[in-house]
Amino acid sequence: MRDWNALSDAEFRRATADFIEGFCPKDIRHRDERPAFADLMAWYRIMSEQGWLAPAWPREHGGMDLAPSKRIIHLEEMTRRGVPRVMEQGVMNVGPALLINGTSEQQRQYLPRILSGEHLWCQGYSEPGAGSDLAAVRTEAVIEGDEFVINGHKIWTSGALDANMMYVLARTDKSVAKQKGLSFILVDMAQPGLTVKPIVTIAGDAEFGEVFLDNVRAPLVNLVGPLNGGWGVTKSLLSFERIWAGSPHFGSAAMASLLKLVAHLGRTEDPVLLDRIAELKLDLDDITAMYEMATKQVGGGAPIGLEAQVLKIMASETYARVSELGLELAGEYGALDGALFGEVKLLKTFLNSRAPTIYGGTAQIQRNILAKAALGLPS
Repeated sequence: MRDWNALSDAEFRRATADFIEGFCPKDIRHRDERPAFADLMAWYRIMSEQGWLAPAWPREHGGMDLAPSKRIIHLEEMTRRGVPRVMEQGVMNVGPALLINGTSEQQRQYLPRILSGEHLWCQGYSEPGAGSDLAAVRTEAVIEGDEFVINGHKIWTSGALDANMMYVLARTDKSVAKQKGLSFILVDMAQPGLTVKPIVTIAGDAEFGEVFLDNVRAPLVNLVGPLNGGWGVTKSLLSFERIWAGSPHFGSAAMASLLKLVAHLGRTEDPVLLDRIAELKLDLDDITAMYEMATKQVGGGAPIGLEAQVLKIMASETYARVSELGLELAGEYGALDGALFGEVKLLKTFLNSRAPTIYGGTAQIQRNILAKAALGLPS
């Protein structure tokens, strides 16, 4: 496995661009809508076979083990060249959770199947009445012999329509405090009693699903971490998600579109507008520095602290502000779907920028966590 960190950042950027241009099919790039996963499977396998699928995983497990600056380059080039997101729950969430909390047997069983695309994962966390207050989940798992029997209802399940595996946060002890009675269980979705219904988002994608579990079964060996210790596994996984959601590449891509719009409108010398853009650019620079620091902590094995919350808030809200400025400048044209001036997709960017302020814990909830944990303020 190649040591990508031996390259300079400029060399790695060229290597990433060469890989995309040489291997990524043109018909799945720069699409207004996200292609169906069936159309992305060949690209998923190419990335896996060429060693480009898991930038943060250790090389001994098939990953690229990229340094923080190169992870940003990887994201930037994928975004700039119109590469669609594939099923990332396995690579970004399940894999890192198993590397930290899983047994060696779980790592041997599941990590290679994530890389091969045999296992496509979705997240069984949120429920009606238990979204940002995730510890309030009511889905229940009861032990019968050597199996868990799971009953409950999950919602906003990312990737549920394409997935064949799901990680489920379920209540295994109702007699203790709500965070202490939860377990993290890996579930095969190809079984009776598990039903998925699509949820269409404001952007027109059926990215999420509603999942009903009626006497769904999972062997006890599919428990990750200790019984009733799922909250610790969940917190570490949410930290990975918040760092990913805190990546500057979302806001940077929106900024690139905004600058194209400014040029098309002939306002590149407008001092008031340039001042607003400079403020957003400086915020993106701050987010980039924070992201590099957070990924360096994770790569070094350090625990992820409250920085993940700060990063997610700053990155998601800056992304939203950039998209809002684009709509403001476009005026009535901002309400049009598709690309303006042949390339600037303002409305789609604006709609997509709403999601990161919600998933992984809303910005309001993140501020509450920081107020209590960092500032010592009362609930």
